[in-house]
Amino acid sequence: MRKIVLFFALLLVSNLQAQQRPKLVVGIVVDQMKMEYLYRFSNDFSENGFKRIMKDGYTFHNMHYNYVPTYTAPGHASIYTGTTPSTHGIVGNDWFNKATGKNMYCTDDASVKILGDGTENEGAMSPRNLLSTTITDELRMATNFKGKVIGLSIKDRGAILPAGHFANWAFWYSKTGSFISSTFYGSTLPNWVADFNQEKRYMNYINKGWSLLKPVATYNESLRDDNPYEGKLDKASAPVFPYDLSKMYKEKGADILRTTPFGNDILAELAMKAIEKEALGKDDNTDFLAVSFSSTDYIGHTFGPRSMELQDTYLRLDQTLEQFLNYLDKTVGKDNYLLFLTADHAGAENPNYLRDNKYNVKNIPSKDIVESLKKFSNEAFGIDVLLNYSNFNLFFNKSILKQKGLELAKVKQSFKDFLMTQEQVKRVYSEEDILASSGDDYFLSFISKGYDPKQNGDLVILDKAGYMEYQATGTTHGSPNSYDTHVPLLFYGWHVPNGELHSKKYITQIAPTLSQMLKIPFSNGTESEVLETLLDKK
Repeated sequence: MRKIVLFFALLLVSNLQAQQRPKLVVGIVVDQMKMEYLYRFSNDFSENGFKRIMKDGYTFHNMHYNYVPTYTAPGHASIYTGTTPSTHGIVGNDWFNKATGKNMYCTDDASVKILGDGTENEGAMSPRNLLSTTITDELRMATNFKGKVIGLSIKDRGAILPAGHFANWAFWYSKTGSFISSTFYGSTLPNWVADFNQEKRYMNYINKGWSLLKPVATYNESLRDDNPYEGKLDKASAPVFPYDLSKMYKEKGADILRTTPFGNDILAELAMKAIEKEALGKDDNTDFLAVSFSSTDYIGHTFGPRSMELQDTYLRLDQTLEQFLNYLDKTVGKDNYLLFLTADHAGAENPNYLRDNKYNVKNIPSKDIVESLKKFSNEAFGIDVLLNYSNFNLFFNKSILKQKGLELAKVKQSFKDFLMTQEQVKRVYSEEDILASSGDDYFLSFISKGYDPKQNGDLVILDKAGYMEYQATGTTHGSPNSYDTHVPLLFYGWHVPNGELHSKKYITQIAPTLSQMLKIPFSNGTESEVLETLLDKK
């Protein structure tokens, strides 16, 4: 009898311990997703995708980034580390590094090699440039490395940075149509990934082509097909439905899938295969699957936020989420997984669209800015003293300044004065301004949080709202304005209360909140500010 009582007591304790954490955490990042899309496209969503998460979970309506530049790599790093680029070191997607005097890419790692079918450049990637731990790293350590972590994305940076330093695997899409990895994670691709690649599932989508998911009248939240503010998927043809992907595949190969909704679909297929083959969520050691849907960003950049192509992408992503949630319910169990969905940045309205509607803004190509800076330098100093301009940062050639006997402080001030005469420029900050920031200057605080003095420039430019350093069609992002910082945050599933909040919160609160929910240590760079409404047990 005592043995039976002891058995049930141990079983009860085991069950209580299991309830301390979910079996699986799923982090979803939708690249370039504006919170507005959940409102604008709401009438056309089903009840079981985005709406299910919002209705049965918790919605943060006023979630923002608190730094610049609002780009993909810093966004993913900030979500998962709970800190900003000034701490985690990922200050752009690629950038000119002041310390080395060279350009670098966020996940470049020459010490590793590709696994799978692709080029060496595509595969020589790892998280080595990330200076902070992630929530996924902390989970690995908290489970004594028994809980698995896997990162998946079309983009390398969307898979690698969320998965962190201690990930079991990260997989990303190659131009060949295969998902690849690097020797940072192992010596050979897992058999299930190799088998997945062998099936060439991307051809199912290529052969089908891209037509509108719903009747054309559904897309009344967008501008007409072939409007002047959208770019082209195929330079030889107008940007109108349907798209002949087979023709484009012959010209560009499997890479064309990135700029269609089907990049999201094939990634969801891989995510479900990872859950099955890696047995994620099948034991009491919490696993973490980080999924970043990138096609939304490629399509946003190409076609812009008012295009039918973008709306169709979100209507299709809504269906993909429904299928994915149903799969999680079936394989992991409805109450056994914790899911959150957010974005790595939002995106601007096309400035020419705004201008045509009487808002006096415009786009400025980067090459025009560089040319004007070089012209000013030659006129003012008789020589080009500009070493690099990128990501709103100016770097001066210190060796030339020394040779010509030019004082850096005076050169900085001259360029600041010149830049302030430019139509698009709101403010220009020097390194000294940024490092002395007290937080009183709203926009300077954004720059300060995104600035690493070892890597960033001598001057940083802040453009006026509505102006955009980009081509005439499509859109981009990167600014501290709300159109680039305002993203969704939805929590759903295990121990998530039902509700919504409209007060302003910051993206860096996601990781420490997860730490508290999972009862594990904070990421080592975070300020540890949490979303208290998710932790309130009342």
